[in-house]
Amino acid sequence: MPHLYLHVPFCARRCSYCDFSIAVRKRVPAVEYVEAIRSELSTLVERGVVASGDVFDTLYLGGGTPSLLPADGLATLLTILRDAFHGTPALDVVEVTLEANPEDVTPDNALAWRRAGVNRVSLGAQSFDDRVLRWMHRSHDAARIGDAVANLRRAGIANVSLDLIFALPAELGRDWSRDLDLALALEPAHLSLYGLTVEQRTPLARWISRGAATAPDDERYAAEYLQAHSRLTACDYRFYEVSNAARDGWRSRHNAAYWSGRPYLGLGPAAHSFDGRARRWNLAAWEAYRRAVAAGRSPIESEEVLTAEQRELERTYLSLRTDEGLPLPPSAATGRESFRGLYRLLPPLVDRGWVEVRGERVVCTPEGWLRLDALVNDLTGRHATA
Repeated sequence: MPHLYLHVPFCARRCSYCDFSIAVRKRVPAVEYVEAIRSELSTLVERGVVASGDVFDTLYLGGGTPSLLPADGLATLLTILRDAFHGTPALDVVEVTLEANPEDVTPDNALAWRRAGVNRVSLGAQSFDDRVLRWMHRSHDAARIGDAVANLRRAGIANVSLDLIFALPAELGRDWSRDLDLALALEPAHLSLYGLTVEQRTPLARWISRGAATAPDDERYAAEYLQAHSRLTACDYRFYEVSNAARDGWRSRHNAAYWSGRPYLGLGPAAHSFDGRARRWNLAAWEAYRRAVAAGRSPIESEEVLTAEQRELERTYLSLRTDEGLPLPPSAATGRESFRGLYRLLPPLVDRGWVEVRGERVVCTPEGWLRLDALVNDLTGRHATA
């Protein structure tokens, strides 16, 4: 598998909007986690999933909060992976991404991460408004974001991505334009923008149910997304995927692998894997996962074998998420009068400004990305899920 994902589930606290599989801990059980990953890898080697000479091209440590791992634990993890994937070249050639909270990016940590092989950091900034950060249950303040970016650059990590959340409840009075300006002033290589969604069993869902917060507004969502698209494009960022923008040469190779449907291997609790035919996922709870691998059992909780129809639907959806778009069938590329069958509704979608035909591909406009599920449904006659 050329693309690896490690799920590091530990967090100091749960954010108000988060429903990810995490384990809130005052003390991060780093030694236990490293040994669990080693055990899972050993099981995969025994099953022939990982073979001698295998390589990985990208490695993504997500969570959770991977930056809570002590530097020596992170270095040991990367060594274990290099040992398992013998054919992997020097880590400077591999894209190694670490998700980090700003408060964890100290000068010493940044240097240790770089020495271990990390060359890309996805920084969970979310907002530059301290009041909003407190509402989100984030543990950093706005000033720590700029400090973190500076520490990473001094350590030699130039590939820095900032995460921002938009479409927050109106009563917060969040100034989205100001947040964009402050993010751009830091000149990150990459930005990821996520609209707020309400997930069950989160603090945010409880606040909304008792009237302490309002649900995200569709009009605000669209307006802020389009504003960001316009602002970032004017500053030489290109949206290469619905939620991700980068300057030339700084796209995320790991994330792009997901959107192109390439196989990937997930390690750790709740991690997903895909081999091109089936999708598998591990036990979500940290303790259940740890006990399984410690006993030499597979941590896989379940799997889904995709039908040909499901694979085609997923290919359509993932393709339209990106700026590469979806290839037209040969008969459709010759002119609007030729659209038949699957693409019979394409001309009206072009007229609405949701998609464009570029050469022999259908590419979403920003307005189309806002309506991606409905657009895929129109093109295929089925409902797509993200």
